[in-house]
Amino acid sequence: MSHITNPRLAFLWQLVIMLASAVISAFALNEFLIPANTFSGGVNGIAQILYSAGKPLGLHINTGYYILLFNTPIALLGWFKLGHRFTIMSFATAFLTSAAAVIMPVVNVAHNPLLGALFGGVLTGVGIGITMRYGFSTGGFDIIVLVLERATGRTVGSLMFLTNFAIIIISGLLFSWENALFTIISIYASTRLVDLIHTRHQKLTAMIVTTQADAVSKAIQTAILRGVTITDSHGGYSGKPNATLMVVLSRYELYALQAAVQQTDQHAFINILNTVDTSGLFMNERQQAEQRKSLQN
Repeated sequence: MSHITNPRLAFLWQLVIMLASAVISAFALNEFLIPANTFSGGVNGIAQILYSAGKPLGLHINTGYYILLFNTPIALLGWFKLGHRFTIMSFATAFLTSAAAVIMPVVNVAHNPLLGALFGGVLTGVGIGITMRYGFSTGGFDIIVLVLERATGRTVGSLMFLTNFAIIIISGLLFSWENALFTIISIYASTRLVDLIHTRHQKLTAMIVTTQADAVSKAIQTAILRGVTITDSHGGYSGKPNATLMVVLSRYELYALQAAVQQTDQHAFINILNTVDTSGLFMNERQQAEQRKSLQN
């Protein structure tokens, strides 16, 4: 479903993902994390801390209202750094999450703080990851993390864990260090799920053996705008001359590359390798968009 080409169907699918993310995130918050006195990451975690700190003072402000309050200024960062459509979709998801958190009752499902932290973290990671996979976010710290991802190239999960470190310290100082330890488990579980679902940062190397090197190379560059290295080769079994093409790409571009190669040369052989790291020029999405505009002009 991540390769829907019809714009209207793609938008409808994003709306489905938006609603699913809001329900999953609110369910994780109200049914697992809040009853376990375990804090989520980002704005949700800050909302939980304020909610828990306000109860002894007689303040019973629902976490959903805090989520909406803190998302408003962060949306401005996304508006200027990540684009208008992205920010609108992310803020709408944050609004739906806050509404779902207000409507959904707080019920202790796990009856165990460790299980609450673990399953709450997993569900939170699913809620965040599916939105990022389809081109937006759940708002809040997700926007800050995505801005940092573009600037540093680090994985979303690792950046989320670093930016949420303050929440871990605050939970330990204000409540107990046992809460802080459970919070670490929750945040770690959520960041791991985000990295499993949101794989845009992962790089691959495609080795393509073909007898139509020029045509396949042009098809790849048209489909994903990546550089192609062509090396003359020959078949060890057939003895016939061919060429081996090497392309480094992101995991999100793999489907487009495979389609371009197969449409050009049905007999081409593609070998996909995991790439640990790269150095030198590797265009991100923003740079690719700018390059496409310059080519069109």
